Amino acid sequence: MKDRSHDEAMAELFRQDPAFAAEYINQLLQDGEPADLLVALRQMAQAHGGGMHAVAREAELSATQLYRTLSSNGNPELRSLSALLKVLGLRLAVQTIAQPASR
Repeated sequence: MKDRSHDEAMAELFRQDPAFAAEYINQLLQDGEPADLLVALRQMAQAHGGGMHAVAREAELSATQLYRTLSSNGNPELRSLSALLKVLGLRLAVQTIAQPASR
């Protein structure tokens, strides 16, 4: 049996369970670090049919731009992030933060 990298295992999990992938991204947006979000998005892009080059093409980004955006030092623009999420079948949403009840 061949060992898989963590990225390969996560990509497979995201491919098999898109609802889990969406929840995972939501948790990272709520509690995670930006670098962790970029790693998860990179894994999801790898899981997408055709891999990173296909995702870049569908998102109308260059492959170099996508790799740079999702690198550990990446800082995606809203347009790039929205295009990437759309290709992955996701979208950004804004929610209110739950406020503690007043006394």
